[in-house]
Amino acid sequence: MTSKRPLGLPSVRLILIAAVLGIVAGTVAVYVTNMGSGNGLDGGSDGGSQAAMSASAGQCEGSAELAKSVGVFSKGQVAAMVEAQPPRPLSLSFKGPAGQDMTTADLAGKTVLLNLWATWCVPCREEMPALNGLQAAMGGTDFEVVAINIDTGSDEKPKTFLEKYKIDKLGFYRDSSMGTFNALKKEGLAFGLPATLILDKKGCLIGAMNGPAAWDSDDAKALVTAAKGA
Repeated sequence: MTSKRPLGLPSVRLILIAAVLGIVAGTVAVYVTNMGSGNGLDGGSDGGSQAAMSASAGQCEGSAELAKSVGVFSKGQVAAMVEAQPPRPLSLSFKGPAGQDMTTADLAGKTVLLNLWATWCVPCREEMPALNGLQAAMGGTDFEVVAINIDTGSDEKPKTFLEKYKIDKLGFYRDSSMGTFNALKKEGLAFGLPATLILDKKGCLIGAMNGPAAWDSDDAKALVTAAKGA
């Protein structure tokens, strides 16, 4: 992990936190595997959900192999990541770095590690430098770490945190309404914070996990490389 950690917890402590939360995160596999049950993010009717599933099957055609790659490389520091079975589109709304309205559709064309965090979440605070390190090492036109802060209220507190701990490689993504978290909770993809998803270049969910991870580790970089299809 990056040497400067916000709360000064040793990396082994963070790994233990991740391991405990990973036990809970393992239940995500049940939800991700059964994405075809008819519960969409928009809470539509069964008929509408079936139609959406048919449409999504075409959009995410070919994403299954990437999801399998995620499963293969879900080990070591990122062992809690679970492959999506089957992959499907995921629609979330939030604010972008310039305060503009965005959805996950705006991120299409690049592989995305989407992370939800808050300043009051201790594991989130601990893993932010590692997410920053991952973006510094691998960020570019084909990959981005999109860390969405869900603190309620103004932007002042999360911005102050990022400045204080020199989290300077991540774009400032925000959702003060917590709508993103509630949507993922409804889908069984978020049981607490942090929660992390992997979206492929078509915006299809190919992996999900709950709990912190050493995102600047070799294990995490190998996972991202696999998710990119490189």
